[in-house]
Amino acid sequence: MDINSDNEILRLLTIPESRNEAFGMVVKSYSKQLYYHIRRMVIDHNDTNDLLQDTLIKAYTKIDTFRGDSSLYTWLYRIATNTTLNFLERKKKSFVFSAMGYEDSLADKLESDQFFDGDLLQKRLQKAVLTLPEKQRLVFNMKYYDDLKYEEISEILGTSVGGLKASYHHAVQKVENYINEV
Repeated sequence: MDINSDNEILRLLTIPESRNEAFGMVVKSYSKQLYYHIRRMVIDHNDTNDLLQDTLIKAYTKIDTFRGDSSLYTWLYRIATNTTLNFLERKKKSFVFSAMGYEDSLADKLESDQFFDGDLLQKRLQKAVLTLPEKQRLVFNMKYYDDLKYEEISEILGTSVGGLKASYHHAVQKVENYINEV
């Protein structure tokens, strides 16, 4: 979606009579991208749908706080990312006393996921990404899959561009090593 469309949506969101219709435009424009952004972090289709709904509800209730310092797209990604990271943190805590780590459970979910339609190489790539530390995994997904610029990722995560480049570089090396070992 382009800036003019975002500006028009934001204008319509400020008018009480058009707020619901305008937010419908937000949902239509960004749901698919947000879904896959979340899905790559949590793997599970049902968790992804729940987190997407949570993200959209938060965006709807907080739209009045949007200052326009970033694009609407970046703002929505930030909400989706924070919502998902909080969810993952809660999930990890439930695995503290378990013999299996949360990342291992995600890899198991990937194996049995009826909605995953990738080939063997795609599955191996996903498993490799799951072995990354959380920040590297997030940066890798945003750069590799979402094709975001480092500046956009920096806005979303509040991290320096240099730090992001280093995280991405290390992530790529780890993914390559994993794929070559398997």
